[in-house]
Amino acid sequence: MSDGGEKMTSVEYIQHHLTNLCVGADCESQAIVKLNAWHLDTIFFSVVLGALIVLLAWRVGRRVTAGEPSGLVNVAEMLVEFVNKQIADVFPKPNPLIGPMSLTIFLWVLLMNAMDLVPVDLLPEAAKLVGVHYLKVVPTTDISTTLALALSVFALTIFYGLRVKGAAGYIKSFLFHPFGKFLVPFNIVMAVIEELAKPLSLSLRLFGNLFAGELVFLLIALIGGTLAVGLAALFWLPLQVGLDLAWLIFHLLVVTLQAFIFMVLTVVYLGMAHQEEH
Repeated sequence: MSDGGEKMTSVEYIQHHLTNLCVGADCESQAIVKLNAWHLDTIFFSVVLGALIVLLAWRVGRRVTAGEPSGLVNVAEMLVEFVNKQIADVFPKPNPLIGPMSLTIFLWVLLMNAMDLVPVDLLPEAAKLVGVHYLKVVPTTDISTTLALALSVFALTIFYGLRVKGAAGYIKSFLFHPFGKFLVPFNIVMAVIEELAKPLSLSLRLFGNLFAGELVFLLIALIGGTLAVGLAALFWLPLQVGLDLAWLIFHLLVVTLQAFIFMVLTVVYLGMAHQEEH
């Protein structure tokens, strides 16, 4: 393993692959929140995958006919029915935004997660050929992505909470739940913690699972990069291939499940915001 002709240690190799292509004054900062740091690779792959969803939706829309669906249209109808079923199970009232938004979230998160299935060295090594020495290709292994998605959902829960319950009803939900009217200060503290826990858990769950998956792929890649030397390659390379294949098959489940969980929790939180009483 080398970077610009210099051999990297295992730790440097992992750190290199987990470093974003960043611009801004705060790129070197160790702070969790960096106000002046832009992860260009995260933005690029997120936008490209989002555009791919738009393109596929446009193509499906052009192929929809009154007859028997086939091919891509059939897959799209299955996805729509699948998402609508999840909404019907937890959402109390019809809402024209929830279905399209939930489908978009599921597909977008799924595609971002699926970038983890691309061989870890393929795109970063290709990027080096054009002078890009850092490239992190899985947007959901960047906490800024998952937190932005979760905060968007959180903002919608506040919007619908105010819209459905009114300002007085929304504030009331913080005053008298869960301990009743005689413990208002405790109710406020507990309600605020409960509300803030929603975006934090939503973002950290997705980030943690995908980050861990990427790390395992990197550790498996190290088997072939550091141990498979000379005759040892006869043992280590087949082991690397076997581990890669096994983890890939398992990670397919993780990638899909995490997208599904993110979508379902989004629907649940928005459903709770539509309830007259918490």
